[in-house]
Amino acid sequence: MPIPEDVTGEEIDKDVRQELLSLPKGLAEDVSKNLVMVARLIDEDPEGAYAYSKIALRLASRVAAVREAAGFAAYANQKYSEALAEFRAARRMTGSVDLWPVMADCERGLGRPEKALEMAGAAEVHKLDKAGQVEMRLVAAGARRDMDQLDAAIVTLQSPELASNTVQPWTARLRYAYADALLAAGREDEAREWFAKAVESDKDGSTDASDRLAEMDGVEFVDAFVEDDDEDESDTVTDAEADVDVDDDDEVEFQDDVSVADELDDEDDGIEDDKDDAVAESKEDVVKEGVIENDAPLKEDDDKN
Repeated sequence: MPIPEDVTGEEIDKDVRQELLSLPKGLAEDVSKNLVMVARLIDEDPEGAYAYSKIALRLASRVAAVREAAGFAAYANQKYSEALAEFRAARRMTGSVDLWPVMADCERGLGRPEKALEMAGAAEVHKLDKAGQVEMRLVAAGARRDMDQLDAAIVTLQSPELASNTVQPWTARLRYAYADALLAAGREDEAREWFAKAVESDKDGSTDASDRLAEMDGVEFVDAFVEDDDEDESDTVTDAEADVDVDDDDEVEFQDDVSVADELDDEDDGIEDDKDDAVAESKEDVVKEGVIENDAPLKEDDDKN
């Protein structure tokens, strides 16, 4: 697949670049560029990111960073079995537990929430940093909901991290998950409170908490662009109808003028007949009436959107 000219491969993390030093220079550069494309596209174009990850995997399948990138690309495309296999391979290569939460979420995606809960109680969780532990809590709560255990999901999310007033990278998602679980349990007042808290902490728009809050408050958003398009279309139709009316009026007036002219011609012919009765008695004048139609097509508004 083509690599944009602005991609140099130097954009990747220094730790990943260090891993790629085991490869020949040219190969390392090709792999790094494909990894950059995976990172660039994974949110907006998951399928494109997946395609680039497959190229990097073909070039350097023994590099842990490549296996991890391939795992996340597969995960973004809901290819959970493939993602889990790649994450397991990366973990074997590095010995790190950082991928433990996403591996558990893959188990959920494969319809095995019980396995995800089992992983949530494993010793590996205690080796995770704070962000990893919060992620594991979110996965465990999701597994509880998969099993229709709403109350257990709510309890799972209740934690010091949820109650903290300090905003961390995971705060918005944790508050959002808690609000969503409360709403599913029919606790609307509490849900609204926590959606509002999620909005306060969601500075980068990682959730749709503001939309959910507005929905609960009965606020409806109108797409201004769609409304403008409708108005433009209405104006265009009105203009076209006006053109039709004008053309019809012109045609009627023109036909009236033709009729008057014909009548005058008839009168003149009558006068001439009276003056020359001897010759005109055997002669019959024929007056042809022409019907003129306006064949010009109606102009459409070129600015119609």
